[in-house]
Amino acid sequence: MLDFFYKLCRSLSDFVRFLGDCCRWLFVPPYRIGQIAEHIERIGLQSIPIVSLSVFTTGMILALQLINIMYIFRAETFAGAAVAIAMSRELAPVVTAIVLIAKNGSAMTAEIGSMKVTEQIAAMETMAVSPLRYLVVPRIFASILAFPALTAVANAVGVYGGYFVAAHVMGVNRVAYNQTMFFFVDPDDIWTGLIKAAVFGFIVTVICCYHGLRTNGGAKGVGRRTTAAVVISTVAILVADYIMTFLFIRFLGM
Repeated sequence: MLDFFYKLCRSLSDFVRFLGDCCRWLFVPPYRIGQIAEHIERIGLQSIPIVSLSVFTTGMILALQLINIMYIFRAETFAGAAVAIAMSRELAPVVTAIVLIAKNGSAMTAEIGSMKVTEQIAAMETMAVSPLRYLVVPRIFASILAFPALTAVANAVGVYGGYFVAAHVMGVNRVAYNQTMFFFVDPDDIWTGLIKAAVFGFIVTVICCYHGLRTNGGAKGVGRRTTAAVVISTVAILVADYIMTFLFIRFLGM
C-alpha cells in the first residue's frame, strides 16, 4: 500500500512538472504554424464525420426521450429548448471530447510513445531539440482551436438531430418547437460549451502527450500507456466538466 501511494505521488509530481513546462513553452515564440495547421486538420477536419454522427444520434435520442415525457404535460414543444440547452452546455463539448480522445488522444499517445521506445526522443534531445516544443506545444495549440470549432459544429448537428425527430417522427409542431428553442437559448449557453471545449482540448492533449513521453517497455508499454491515457483523459474531462459547471452556475450565474 505504501509503495502504491509513493508511486502515485511521484506520478502526480512528474505530471505537475510536465504541466508547468508545457505552460511555459506555450508562451515562447517562434510558433510552428505549419505543424499547428497539420494537427488542426488531423484533429478537426478529419474528425467532423464521426463527431457529427455521434452528436446527431445523441440529439435524436435526447429529443425522443424528452418529447415522450413532455407529452404527458402537453408541453412537447419545449423539448426544443431542452435539447438545445443540454446540447450546447453539456452534451456537445463532452461527447466531442470523448470521441476525440478515442480518435486523436490515443493516436497522440501511441505516436509519441513509439518515438520514445525507438529512441527518437533521445535523438531529438541529443540535437538540443526540445520534445515539448516540437511535439507537444503544436498539439496543444491545435486542440485548443479544434475542440471548440468541432463543438460548434456538434451544437448545430445535435440540435438538428433533435428537430428531425420532433418534426418528422413525433409530429411536434415545427414552428412552436423552433420558437421555444430560440426564446429560451441564450448566447451564454453556447459560450459556456465552447469554453469547456477549449479546456477539454488542453487537458486531453497534455495528459496524452505526458503518457506518450513516459512510455517504456517496447510495444507492450505503448499499449499500456495508450490505455491509461484514454481512461485518465475521459475521467479528467468529466471531473473538469462538473467543476466548470459548478463555477459557471455559482459565480457567474450562467
